[in-house]
Amino acid sequence: MKAVGLIVEYNPFHNGHYYHLQASREAADADVVICVMSGYFLQRGEPALLPRRERTEMALQSGADLVVELPYIFSSQHAEWFARGAVSILNHLGVDTVSFGSEHGRIEPFLNLLDFLQSRRTEYGHHIKEYSSLGYSFPKAASLAFQHMAPGKHLPDLSQPNNILGYFYTKAVNELGSSMSLQTIARVTAGYHDHNLTEADISSATSIRRRLTEDGGTPEAVEQTLPAPVYRRLKNYLDSGSSFYEWEKYFSYLQAKALTLPAALLGEMYEAEEGLHHRMQSVMKRNSTFHEFMHAFKTKRYTWTRLQRFATQVLTGTSKAEAAAAMETGEADHIRLLGMNKNGRAYLNTIKKHVDIPMISSLPKDKTPQQKLDEKAAAAYYLPLPAAERTIRWRREYEEPPLFFED
Repeated sequence: MKAVGLIVEYNPFHNGHYYHLQASREAADADVVICVMSGYFLQRGEPALLPRRERTEMALQSGADLVVELPYIFSSQHAEWFARGAVSILNHLGVDTVSFGSEHGRIEPFLNLLDFLQSRRTEYGHHIKEYSSLGYSFPKAASLAFQHMAPGKHLPDLSQPNNILGYFYTKAVNELGSSMSLQTIARVTAGYHDHNLTEADISSATSIRRRLTEDGGTPEAVEQTLPAPVYRRLKNYLDSGSSFYEWEKYFSYLQAKALTLPAALLGEMYEAEEGLHHRMQSVMKRNSTFHEFMHAFKTKRYTWTRLQRFATQVLTGTSKAEAAAAMETGEADHIRLLGMNKNGRAYLNTIKKHVDIPMISSLPKDKTPQQKLDEKAAAAYYLPLPAAERTIRWRREYEEPPLFFED
């Protein structure tokens, strides 16, 4: 069976994701679509709007055959580590093709980009340091360094977020020495960071989340942007009394952590650097909401996303030592199964003897460093729930089998 792999967050699943999934299957001539999906906390340093079980169900209802989890240590990271962890899982699963969305839409420029940056690695690093010393954030410094080297219009624009991820997917496949091929599907209609819903059927996940949360919208307000099964699942989720997970609900827990930990211990949290922990404690005392806190915490040197990721590490209590242990091999050390259909199960049966890391459906008693962080992330994610409901959710995490979708 031929498999195509997608690296996703589905926060939430929308028509653009459906288009990418179907176009990827067709372009790769694949029998199976495998999704590596972030679990509780995402690459932009924020909680997933919906729990992973609900997002897994939405993906299976929309054409995915197998959904597995991207461990927390990779899902809450900057683009290079995010890509590295996800690509390593697809490699272990024997995927034939990795497919990603991009603004560019053709794979050859990404391969050329890899050659361009590898051949000028020293120069690129030198220019990044130069721009960083001027106070620019790392992403901005990297973008300016890239433009400084006059790459030409034939290479992908690294100021575009999906192109950045595409580059790191390409780099990860190369560094892992994988035989997987790469393909990219051009994004349609909406840009990655577009904040407003479009009149078309495809809008960005950012704009959909904004309509559902900041604008106090209802599922009906975004219905045109979602596949019908996803809309029904979303509506049922909210009608049952459940609500979205967003940073404001975690602020009191973050505040308690930041203000009660000694500065030295807060400084041992992963991603604490250049006095960020001192600034967090100082700013935290003067603000009563997460949004206010972030506006006060923000600096020119650090992006909003970077600071949210640090806040996530503080919330989950992830130390530098724990992160280093979890990233020691530079790859995922297990594959956690979240859901599948008959096609996905058939694929697993054909490859299971050849997968050289454990495939699990629940966390084992003796956990690896990555699995320990996954457990902490689950505990943190469900903190806003009432105590009794929290217990039920945690039990589901460790006792219920992967979803099986009868398509």
